[in-house]
Order: sequence, then structure tokens, then C-alpha cells
Amino acid sequence: MRPLTGKCAVVTGGGRGIGQAVAEELAAEGAALVVAARSLSEVEAVAARLRSSGAQALAVSCDVTDPKQVAELGSRARELTGQVDILVNNAGIASSAPLKSLELADFERILAVNVRGVFLCTKEFAPEMAQRGWGRVVNVASVAGLRGAAYISAYTASKHAVLGLTRSLAIELAAKGVTVNAVCPGYVETPMTEGSVRMIVEKTGLPPAEARERLARMSPQKRIFEPDEVAYLVRCLCDPRARGVNGQAWALDGGDTYP
Repeated sequence: MRPLTGKCAVVTGGGRGIGQAVAEELAAEGAALVVAARSLSEVEAVAARLRSSGAQALAVSCDVTDPKQVAELGSRARELTGQVDILVNNAGIASSAPLKSLELADFERILAVNVRGVFLCTKEFAPEMAQRGWGRVVNVASVAGLRGAAYISAYTASKHAVLGLTRSLAIELAAKGVTVNAVCPGYVETPMTEGSVRMIVEKTGLPPAEARERLARMSPQKRIFEPDEVAYLVRCLCDPRARGVNGQAWALDGGDTYP
């Protein structure tokens, strides 16, 4: 029997990139999947592929900043198998700007998706996990949550906040069979990274290949990481045998970041 057989997982931001890879990884381990994102067409395509491989899968449109939509996500998810055992908070956005150009609306928008969304979704699902005595919450943060970087102060602030939530909730739920951890990737082959490449090109005039190389050089391994690498780490944290791993921020950056 696969280790997640009988478990149901909700993955936000599940329509592409890391979220899609996580959904596929957890399904391969036996979990039923609820994939959520604002774009219904994207998550429907992911859910259809999962079903074609034999998994239970449901697509739900959800803006994680909206309490009503998160509550609806909870209701729809429970319809699939009766309960949710695993939550992967992957939905997130990013942008960059020097402080003098950073607008309050942009700052608040990033915090709304990256922090408010994690809070609302975790509050929706984690209390029931605690009542049942088993659960896994994995927050997809960033190496930006472990250190600072120029021009991404809003994004960095949001990911530091995610790690604060992770550590506090891990302690709060520790005795109730629920673990709360975070994964902190560097640049990953996702649409978000493609956006970073375009921005470098626009601001520096570099060719796209050189812009990508600049991002790759930020890791000691001199590469941009793959979504399935992040998904594998998430899967390990969701495994029943990972019950002693709690409140941790796991860097996936080729060795650039240390506690």
C-alpha cells in the first residue's frame, strides 16, 4: 500500500509549476487530491490528468485571500473523501521594486496572497486535523524567507511571515498529531521565474539566456531547480513516517542557505 492511501490533500496554486508537481507527487503516493487556484481551467486540466492516472481528483476555483471562497473550498474538498488530511499552501505571487517605487497597494497585495491566504487555508483545515489526531501542513515559502535581498522587500516580508506562522502553529499543534513545516526553494522552473527573467531583460537589456544564467548563478549548484524537486520534499514531509519533523524550514537552494 502506498503511504498516503486513504488520505486527502488540498494543494493551493495547484494549476501549474510547483503546485502541479506537488499534486502529481502526492497522487502517486496514493492521496486523493483537491487542486485549487483562481484559474479554474488550469486546475481542471491538472485534475483530469490525475484522474486519468487512476487518482481521485477535484478541481476548485479559489482566491485564497477571500474567506468565503476558502470556506467553499473546504466544503468542496470534504465532499471528495469526507475529510482533509494534508494541506499544501502553495499559492503565492511575487514582484520586485526598489523601496522608493514600491506602492502600498502592491505591498498589501503580496501580503494578502502569501500570508493571509496561508492563514485562511490553515485555519479552515488544520483544526479538524487536530481533532482527528493526524495531519500535515506544508507551506511553500522561499529562500527569501530565510534571508533578505534587494528590491523584493514585500515578497521577503511575506515569506518571513509565512515562516513565523509555520513555527508558531507547529508548536500549537504539536501534541495533536499535526505537523507544520515549510519548504524554501530558490529559483524554480516556474512561470514566476520566467517573470523574473523577463523583468531582468527589461531592466538590463540582457538577452534572456544571460538573464536566466544570472539567476542560476545565485545557487552554488549554478542551476535553476525543477518543480519535481520541491514536490519530492513536500511528499517526504507529508509521509506518516515524518511525524517527528515539525516547525522546520527546509531550504532547497543547492547549499546557499544555512540555519
